Amino acid sequence: MKHLLIYCLCLSSFVALTTAAEKPNIIVIYTDDHGFADLGIRGVEKDVKTPHLDALARSGVIAKNGYSTAPQCVPSRGGLMTGKFQGRFNLDNNGSALDGFNKETTIATRLQNAGYTTAQFGKWHLGPQSEITKHGFKHVYSQHGQQKFPANITVEGKDRPMGDMPPELYHVDGSAKAAASIIERCKDKPFFLYLAFRAPHTPLDAPQAYKDRFPGEMPERRRAALGMLAAVDDGVGLVTSTLKKNGLTEKTLIFFIGDNGAPLKIHKTDSPLQGDAGGWDGSLNTPLNGEKGMLSEGGMHVPFLIAWPGTISGGQTYEHPVSALDVAATAVAVADASVKHGDLDGVNLIPYLKGEITTAPHEALMWRWMAQSAIREGNWKLLRGGEREYLYDLSTDLEEKHNLASQHPDIATRLRAKLTAWCADLNPPGLALGPMAPVWNDYFDFYLEGKPVPKPEAKPDAAKSETQGWMARGGKLVKKDGVLVLTPDSGGKGTFITHSQLKIPGPAIAKLTLKTAASGPAAVAWRVDGDKDFLPANRASFEVKTSDDWQTHEVPIPAKGRVIHVRVHLPAGPAEFRMIELQPASR
Repeated sequence: MKHLLIYCLCLSSFVALTTAAEKPNIIVIYTDDHGFADLGIRGVEKDVKTPHLDALARSGVIAKNGYSTAPQCVPSRGGLMTGKFQGRFNLDNNGSALDGFNKETTIATRLQNAGYTTAQFGKWHLGPQSEITKHGFKHVYSQHGQQKFPANITVEGKDRPMGDMPPELYHVDGSAKAAASIIERCKDKPFFLYLAFRAPHTPLDAPQAYKDRFPGEMPERRRAALGMLAAVDDGVGLVTSTLKKNGLTEKTLIFFIGDNGAPLKIHKTDSPLQGDAGGWDGSLNTPLNGEKGMLSEGGMHVPFLIAWPGTISGGQTYEHPVSALDVAATAVAVADASVKHGDLDGVNLIPYLKGEITTAPHEALMWRWMAQSAIREGNWKLLRGGEREYLYDLSTDLEEKHNLASQHPDIATRLRAKLTAWCADLNPPGLALGPMAPVWNDYFDFYLEGKPVPKPEAKPDAAKSETQGWMARGGKLVKKDGVLVLTPDSGGKGTFITHSQLKIPGPAIAKLTLKTAASGPAAVAWRVDGDKDFLPANRASFEVKTSDDWQTHEVPIPAKGRVIHVRVHLPAGPAEFRMIELQPASR
């Protein structure tokens, strides 16, 4: 009997260990303001290049009708992290209080309790970054820009006390490298990684090397967005190659999802990259109608990929609608994590993607965001904005161009009743949380009604858009084939280029890639907040040489305070600029 008991205990331990070992790793990669069109494998836009994401898609599933939970950053992340529609805990928009979210249980907490090592990388946007560990993440590397950021690991995945850390790499590169480091560190036990790139969200800060992959004529904001997405793609490639190197490809479930559609600002104005952090981010929602801030398809029908080689067959395009809410439900199911019935709003997608269940995962998907609400049931979608109401058959009108509400009032009535009942259970309840703001009325007028919306009145410096905010004094500056060409006035007394209305924390650095017709001394001069003139002390000199080859100079700007105005002085004669970057020195 004693030997039998020992045998049973050993067998029990073996089964437990085997079960733990068989739990898959889970990685959620989240992009920011990433338009539906901007995946190379879609073949919608010819300029986008995402070879690693295309490979990920071929290894798994393209969710043809994948949706975010909101058309805005904070609520969509709250829904993703909790697996519960964010309107249930009063996280409706970017301005909502986080009290409700702070009381919710995240995917990370559920998986941590199930024995997973958990780690967060990149953008958080759900409260103080220094408190991310309170939401179930053991490791944190929250770099989402080129400023200091809270972290308790280094980019090599080594532990450090939680605190501010200066950036070592471009934020997309740093987050991806840190994630790969944690994969190496935790390869022998199950892990959950949340890798949230702040890309291609503004400010459009792609390093020139990434932008150089996209030569030719195009809006500079588009080039910058493509550069940021190239960095994302490289990061995905680093993650997947690290998994492969460690024999983890078939042991890892990966989700790749956008948080909402691209903000087009209707007119897709190619405003200067520096000084316009709130404009078009350069991404595209083609062929969908609308943009970020709308419950139309362009606002929350997003890039959505799922891969688990060896478990889910590759090369699939899944037609039924799925939601970012399904991530948590799927994760806790495959991890065998604890969850109470009714705690999650999503569905475990694995049986559907394996073909074990052939019906749709959801009877309907529903949303409410500020003054808008929507429901998709099968191919029918009812969209409301204030008192406006639209009905679309997405099987024939994915672009939402033909409102069928008057032709099918019975369908509109049925969907409205279902949506109304669902919204009654939200916190606070209701189809809308207030009236439509003027900006959203403009968006609905333009995208859904086909009415013209005039461009905003040109500002005095709008002409600088073509040259990304730079202007010439004593000459002419134009863009030609992606290069800024400076031509001095004949008989002039000298020329320089200048950029004002900057907001760059000092100390800073100017990176210039240029060709000049003459050799000699050159200089970068600057003003900071409070300076009325360019002071002699605020000038950094460097030497340029005539050459047919591009020359790159990195000129320190040892400013104490915020740099608001910069001039670049060169020897007399024509010049060309392939790159001009102004950025904090810590980048």
